[in-house]
Amino acid sequence: MKRPEVPAPLLVLLSITSVQFGSAIARTLFDDLGAAGVTLLRLAIAALVIAVATRPRLRGWSAAAWRSALLLGVVMAGMNLIFYFALLTVPLGIAVTVEFLGPLLLTLVQTRRLLDLFWALLAAAGVVLLGTTNSGGAPIGGLVLAFLAGLCWAGYIVFSAKLGGHVPGTGGLTVSLAVAALLVLPFGVEGASAVFHNPALLIGATAVALLSSVLSYGLEINALRRIPTRVFGILMSLEPAAAAVAGLLLLGQRLTGIEVLALVLVMAASAGVTLAAPKSPKNTERKEPEHV
Repeated sequence: MKRPEVPAPLLVLLSITSVQFGSAIARTLFDDLGAAGVTLLRLAIAALVIAVATRPRLRGWSAAAWRSALLLGVVMAGMNLIFYFALLTVPLGIAVTVEFLGPLLLTLVQTRRLLDLFWALLAAAGVVLLGTTNSGGAPIGGLVLAFLAGLCWAGYIVFSAKLGGHVPGTGGLTVSLAVAALLVLPFGVEGASAVFHNPALLIGATAVALLSSVLSYGLEINALRRIPTRVFGILMSLEPAAAAVAGLLLLGQRLTGIEVLALVLVMAASAGVTLAAPKSPKNTERKEPEHV
């Protein structure tokens, strides 16, 4: 008897949960490993696990493929490192909400519909609320870092799409993760070295790599084989909410009513842009499975 498949939307929701709880666990390691140290260990462990699992074939890569992999590695390094630095001062739910503006802006630029102006204003209203709240939970410096991480996320989407056109499968991702780890190495090696004095920290770092990179990537790739990218995009709009829940449960970070409203506005803008986007004639694979 054929085993029933897990519904694709459930796979996406599991991936979202995996990513955000991975980020929450990462935050708990900052005191021991530092934000850069956690970033380095996450990227390096993820690259190693995916390389061992998939054994990518690099022979025969074109110069364009290597160039795309290197560029993707650069934006991945920035995306992860800057986001973790943002988490030092900004609650997880708020950081993900602001970071989400990167992919949202990319979608707005690509669609250029009049209705998109409304969605852009809606998202902007959410950010203004975050920047003007008196709760003290979202300092401007941290919000700027989260936004920069979001711009890197937009770059990740662009360059991963280019790499996917040159290299099938996960070989490109493995190389880009390794490049990102090398770029973060000078910033994170001192913090990451704490695992030699306290090997138990490596358990947490491995959990972060598996939850935020390896497991989420596998879940989303399988989901995208069975659902339209439009549905995937709408489900991904739940990321800020999942981050807020993970921050509350694992970090004790409670959001104010204004911050929750801002989160809802950005989520609504993301879902609205996805719904308003013109339908693609093919269900091509979305190229941004990994995120911070």
